[in-house]
Amino acid sequence: MATQLIGKRIKALREARNLSQDELAHLLGFKDRQTVSAIENGVRRVKAEELVTAVHSLGVSLDYFTDPFLLVGEGRFSWRQTGVGIEKLKEYERRAGSWLAAFRVLASQVGEEMMFLRRTLGLTRQSSYEDAMRAGERFAVQFDLGDTPATRLGDVMQRELGILVLMVEACDGISGASCRLPDLDVVLIAHHEVAGRRHFDLAHELFHLLTWDAMAPEHMEESLETGGSRVEQLANNFAAALLMPEGGVGQVEDWQRLDDEELIARLNILADDLAVTSSALRWRLVALGKLKSERARAIPEAALRNNGQDMPQGGSPDLFSKRFMDVMGLAVGKGHVSARRLANLLDMTIEDLADLFARHGVNHPVDL
Repeated sequence: MATQLIGKRIKALREARNLSQDELAHLLGFKDRQTVSAIENGVRRVKAEELVTAVHSLGVSLDYFTDPFLLVGEGRFSWRQTGVGIEKLKEYERRAGSWLAAFRVLASQVGEEMMFLRRTLGLTRQSSYEDAMRAGERFAVQFDLGDTPATRLGDVMQRELGILVLMVEACDGISGASCRLPDLDVVLIAHHEVAGRRHFDLAHELFHLLTWDAMAPEHMEESLETGGSRVEQLANNFAAALLMPEGGVGQVEDWQRLDDEELIARLNILADDLAVTSSALRWRLVALGKLKSERARAIPEAALRNNGQDMPQGGSPDLFSKRFMDVMGLAVGKGHVSARRLANLLDMTIEDLADLFARHGVNHPVDL
């Protein structure tokens, strides 16, 4: 395992530095490129003195080559964000990558199987927005999401699709992300967002994971309910239809007859019932032809904020997820990782870690 890990890290660093195998062989003092190829493919072990040479010659830490709790050269992220600088995003991606790498390594050590088959949607960039909406509605029906799909979606994604869903403490401006690994799909959601936005981001990122091969998302995307690239608009239409099925939002005449005050009140009430934001519901009605775009734009944003309430309803969900914490608890209990290292990895104290295990209903590991 160490041989394969080091080989993958050397290959990732070589490609990031735009070096050929011949150039790397010269830099590390090997006779030919075949040695580098054998190392990268996990066929040849790297000797201790060769690893030291690599550390000095390539200007990286030893941990870069040996720490399994790093995500190097594998994960592809797509971040849903607003105004986050690239360096700040890269630093947060590094932190998030360590959580995913730790989960993947420790899950295999405690006997949890990784993803075997991936589900896909038969959509492409040439698909219409109506195609995306039909796909969202079909998803809700196929997986029996019920009258309020938002409340069951995360559980179905984890249980039926094998997608790891994590609620995370994100830096300002980041609302969510999807991540594609060779054997794991992940959605990260900022747990401090209001419930309706969390649910919409979850459905939006689900679309990206189900269509990644046909239309991989950009590394960074603006967190918008409308507009954006065609792929983002398809994702928004899919998410809106999944969370707000046409049958649950009423008839055209039901909305057209309302005066402004009644319209705002009904938007807020129905949005609460569907566990979405009033703003998202407004644009879903426009897409269905049940509300004129001009009238939707005329609604004051303040009237829809927090679905018409002074404060968001409900608190933030617990960090990470029960599936994630189950794996961490087993790993600590079996000695695959210390509680202290795990706490450092998750950016919390030992006491906070114990509390998080308890809130997820996970038995306390013996060394807490």
